[in-house]
Amino acid sequence: MKSLGKIALMFALTSGEAEEAIRDGATKNGYLLLKGRVGSMNTEKIFAAVETAALREKLVRRDYYRDKHALYHATMEAYVGICRGQLGLGDVLRTVGLIFTVVSGPRTIEQRDDGRWLAVVLYGTIGAPIKGYEHETIGLGINHL
Repeated sequence: MKSLGKIALMFALTSGEAEEAIRDGATKNGYLLLKGRVGSMNTEKIFAAVETAALREKLVRRDYYRDKHALYHATMEAYVGICRGQLGLGDVLRTVGLIFTVVSGPRTIEQRDDGRWLAVVLYGTIGAPIKGYEHETIGLGINHL
């Protein structure tokens, strides 16, 4: 894998040995990765889970507003993707169960002089808050740091 977005997507979609292989290969090429889970009918909880994990794992710097701002925009872009343009969860009786990944590093392996970039992937299910009424969804957001 040679691009930030592809690494973030594949990391979100894999588990076990495949996940470890992606982590090892990406780390060797200068990327930082994290994976977490969040489920909610509340949009703020999704953003809070992504930001808390990214700060804890030091993918974004706590004292740099621009890092947190980039993370917010990448998360918002991924959120728009999972909501398919209809922003809102609990207000419109929708809930999500998501895996999220955050990846920081060069935009591509070949373009290391292009600065640091950040990708956020939200992958999981979305639907009515009734078991069995959900379907898969995915969103990807990329922003420069």
